[in-house]
Amino acid sequence: MTTQTIKLFNINGPCDPFYHYMLPVLPRLKKVDELLNTRLYFILHAPRQSGKTTYLKFMTDKINSEGQWYALNCSLANLRDISDRDKAITAAVTQINLAMRSSNVTAINEKAFTYGSLPGMKETGAKIRIILNQLCRDLDKDLVVFFDEADLLSGHGLISFLAQVRDGYIYRDETVNRFPRSMALVGMRDIRDYLIKVRPDDESTGEGSPFNIANESLTLYNFTKDEIRTLYGQHSEATGQAFDDSAIDRAWYWTGGQPWLVNALAKQIVSGQLENDHMEEITGDHFDQAAATLIKGRSTHVGSLLARLQEPRVIKVMDAVFAGIKGTVSINSDDRQFCLDLGLLSENENRTLRPANKIYEEVMSRTLTDEIEHFLDIDVGNRKWTDGQILLMSELLREFQGFWRQGSDSFPFRHKDFAAFKYDEATYSFMLLAYLQKIVNSGGLVYREYAEGRGAVDICVQYAGHDYLVEVKLKGEKTPDDWQTQLAVYLDAAGQTEGWLVIFDRDRTKTWDERIYWKDTLFNDKIMHLVGC
Repeated sequence: MTTQTIKLFNINGPCDPFYHYMLPVLPRLKKVDELLNTRLYFILHAPRQSGKTTYLKFMTDKINSEGQWYALNCSLANLRDISDRDKAITAAVTQINLAMRSSNVTAINEKAFTYGSLPGMKETGAKIRIILNQLCRDLDKDLVVFFDEADLLSGHGLISFLAQVRDGYIYRDETVNRFPRSMALVGMRDIRDYLIKVRPDDESTGEGSPFNIANESLTLYNFTKDEIRTLYGQHSEATGQAFDDSAIDRAWYWTGGQPWLVNALAKQIVSGQLENDHMEEITGDHFDQAAATLIKGRSTHVGSLLARLQEPRVIKVMDAVFAGIKGTVSINSDDRQFCLDLGLLSENENRTLRPANKIYEEVMSRTLTDEIEHFLDIDVGNRKWTDGQILLMSELLREFQGFWRQGSDSFPFRHKDFAAFKYDEATYSFMLLAYLQKIVNSGGLVYREYAEGRGAVDICVQYAGHDYLVEVKLKGEKTPDDWQTQLAVYLDAAGQTEGWLVIFDRDRTKTWDERIYWKDTLFNDKIMHLVGC
């Protein structure tokens, strides 16, 4: 029986110092064995770097070693952006042949590139069905096929591929029309998004598709907090280096269990901060430092997700999340599900959306405000908003009011192709965030927290050991009128007694004198400053 584990910390392959740590894999996808046993086809989707490819390699080896069936693992990564039907199907056949040639099963390996002369192989609309049919006929056991990166299929190529699989599935038997007993399309997207990509062409993959059954769309969930503890515990067993309880708590806080981030933070601490000195206990402070490094560095993995922030269907959903508003995106929206499938967002218990984890939250907001911050014409050398020990937040926000009044409609870059300005509702908070970052970055940090339906955006400015809490509202939203109550809750949660409520009024029929105001109040023993913009 093959060990039922997957590798932890597998970031850079066997040379990575954490390559050999393991986590039981089958409990994460218990239903797969049932689907294989009942000869069903299914979707497996999960965000990038969630362990999908590692899982497929494990399952392929497991099936082949157990000997009941054969398994073939085929990547379709090379089919990215090939929408032409003939080119896509020809490329898919090539990938199937390459997978066969790489197989450790002799009966499969020896058949690679031998089916090109079969009748019908010159017909694009039959190639996939023919090659899989003939391979199944030549084998003495049933075949299971995993198509990795299947969501990279698009356009007419996707339609033809799914149609051929459908026909092979519908007409399969145990003699002439043999076809894989089970098949999985694996990628970042759920079946709903495969179908969305078909609709624009007004074409259909036909009735009876083997992938049209909702309960056969599986996903790899993030690690639980206990699984993180187990993973890090294996490092402790191997090296004697301990993780205290605060380390596990902070790892969970920053990553939400996202597998790549769980691995990357640990690697950053052990190999980067501690230079493989296993004598020092790892604490929560180490994880906070590692998270800050990862946020600043914006790895290739994180960058590939952030590139999605400029896609129209992503903007439609993320705008509501960035602005804290609710009701603009249906809970049944395909675009909403797309953002969840990509791993950009997660749902809480009442199905409202928020960033998938704290690292993504920070990187997303900073990415969208960096361009603005770069072009802001502010004399940061004029430090009248700080005495070096504390930040004079009221003075700083009065400066912002003047800045907003003078240039909010006439910034030279306002109408350029900046990603942040594609977000209608969130633009206001982006501008304030960029302004604050420009001012305090040399001596402090700016953190932002947002979620769909909160009715506000929370900003925490950390400077010289002090926290300054700012809440951003858009006047005219359909949210509770008692904003001070909401700010008081925020202050209580952070243990603060003073806060600032910045209220953007988007009514251009009002004069600036009506929109720009300042009001100091005492509410529930909290000092509050209402800042009109």
